[in-house]
Amino acid sequence: MPRTTPYTASTWPIATCLHGIPPVGPDGVALHDAAPEVWDDMFAQVEDVGFSLVELADSHIRPADLEPSRRDELLAIARSHGIEIPSVHLQRQSVIMPGHEEQNLAYAHRTIDAAAEWGMKVFSTGLHQPFSEAQRKALWFWTAEGPKDPDDPEMWKLAVSRIRELGKHAADVGLPLSLELYEDTYLGTADSAVRFVQDVGLDNVGLNPDVANLIRLHRPVEDWRELYAKTLPYANYWHVKNYTRDEAADGSWATSVPSSMESGLINYRQVFRDAIALGFDGIILAEHYGGDSLGMCAVNQTYIRTLLPKD
Repeated sequence: MPRTTPYTASTWPIATCLHGIPPVGPDGVALHDAAPEVWDDMFAQVEDVGFSLVELADSHIRPADLEPSRRDELLAIARSHGIEIPSVHLQRQSVIMPGHEEQNLAYAHRTIDAAAEWGMKVFSTGLHQPFSEAQRKALWFWTAEGPKDPDDPEMWKLAVSRIRELGKHAADVGLPLSLELYEDTYLGTADSAVRFVQDVGLDNVGLNPDVANLIRLHRPVEDWRELYAKTLPYANYWHVKNYTRDEAADGSWATSVPSSMESGLINYRQVFRDAIALGFDGIILAEHYGGDSLGMCAVNQTYIRTLLPKD
């Protein structure tokens, strides 16, 4: 449903990822289990770079597995820094992952309930699986081969059925469900992602058109313009980042590295114009790999706000 008061450059919700925060501290304690002062330092860093919204990826903290007292503690610490948590992102917890399907499906259901209890606005997930050994060893994980969804109509139907089940649950608690584009999954090309969402067939289930996940691959890829043209009409949440890319005309080689949103391959000035013209009004999530991730997300937030409707 369209908002009665459209967002503007100053009011549009832009969150940051937490890639710049180590998921495990130098003491070996996972961020999920960390002491309050560790959480306080995390949110202080986010505040210092100018964000008031954070996406909570379960690589860092798992809302479904946090005791109520610790949940309240986390939210109180975040609020003390003027920060809210509008979204949760389940990553590498595919509901068709061999040997983990039922476990991951149950975990996703628990996370939807937790997201609603926390007052979040979006449940985001995908069909990507944990890194392969080669990806764990690579400088940039996208340069190595990872798991692939099988070319199997029955597995496709199973994936659609399970995401539809999650979508209905999310709808029951008032949440949209957003599916992230990711290579070698049923959400790994524009046509496949659109077909998948259409097969799910629920109004609250849409796409997270993270096209940068695809244009960074060191192999032939779809044109970013075509990817966005096909997926933006289904967008209900949006991870944004960018990469420089170079490739041989014959497709024999390609290379990419992370960049600012302004300087990479994707022309976000045009993409934002297209998205807004199509009626996109969802939360935007600034994401970056490598270097000072938080700092780059802050730079990108400033850039994004120059692309949004004037106040």
